[in-house]
Amino acid sequence: MPFIVDGYNLLHFIQKASEDFGAITDVQLCRIISEYLRQINENGEVVFDGTGPRDKGGFDNISNLEVFFSGLRSDADTVIEDKIKASTAPRRLTIVSSDRRLRDAARRRKATVVKSQVFWDNVQKQLSRKTRVKEPREKREGLSEGETERWLEIFDL
Repeated sequence: MPFIVDGYNLLHFIQKASEDFGAITDVQLCRIISEYLRQINENGEVVFDGTGPRDKGGFDNISNLEVFFSGLRSDADTVIEDKIKASTAPRRLTIVSSDRRLRDAARRRKATVVKSQVFWDNVQKQLSRKTRVKEPREKREGLSEGETERWLEIFDL
C-alpha cells in the first residue's frame, strides 16, 4: 500500500510533540520514513511545501521513498490531492496527514487515512523492534553428514 506523506504536516507535529526529535530536519525525517518503509516492505512519497533547500543532495540515496516539493505556485496539499485524484488504485493509498482537507479528499476516493500522530507512533514502534535476521538452517540443524565429511577432508582431519 503506497504511502503519501504530507511532509511539513508530519514534521511540525514531531517538532511540537517530541523532545527527542524536536530538531529533526526534513532530510532526517525522510531517512527515518525510508527505513520504516523498508522494514514493512512498502514504498511511498513525501511532499513538502515550497522549493526545498538549495542543495537537495541530502535527499539522494533514500530508498523506498520519493521526495517532492510543491514549488512556488502550489502547495503540498494541492499536490497530494492531485496525486489522490490521479491514482488508478486509490484504495491502495495511505495518506498521512492531520489536515482535514487531505483526509476528506482521501476518504472521497476510499484511500486509507492516517493522522500524523498515529503514523509517527507506528514508525517509532516499528523502528524500535529488533530486526530479525533470518538464520541459516544449518545453525539449528547442523551440517549434513556429507558436508561434515567434506569439511573434514578439506582440513585434512
